[in-house]
Amino acid sequence: MAFTVPKGKVAPVVTLEEILKTRELVDRIHVDDKIRDYIVQVVVATRNPAKYKLDIKHLIQFGASPRATINLTLAAKAWALLEGRAYVTPQDVKNIGPDVLRHRLILTYEAEAEGVTTDNIVTKVLNTVPVP
Repeated sequence: MAFTVPKGKVAPVVTLEEILKTRELVDRIHVDDKIRDYIVQVVVATRNPAKYKLDIKHLIQFGASPRATINLTLAAKAWALLEGRAYVTPQDVKNIGPDVLRHRLILTYEAEAEGVTTDNIVTKVLNTVPVP
């Protein structure tokens, strides 16, 4: 197996303790039940878009899995923390949603032929699912 010798030393930018402390802070961020329901609806809309009157089913081969709700919730909590709040808002979900969901959708060949991206789909879903 080939490898190269590093040319310099990489200095850590945060300590393990800082990472663990930040994770504890994220865990403390409040997510209201209405926001949790909204997150579930966003993920469901990628698998059953007709339920939300979205005409995109022909563009999605596979929608986001239920596990996406877990990661979208965690990411929204982290976003809220970065914004200096102790609670998640629908806008936090919208802001971080594309980063969490874009790789969780598999588009159809038709979507690819039309130049539709997963970001296009996620944005459409986030703009359509009713916000609490």
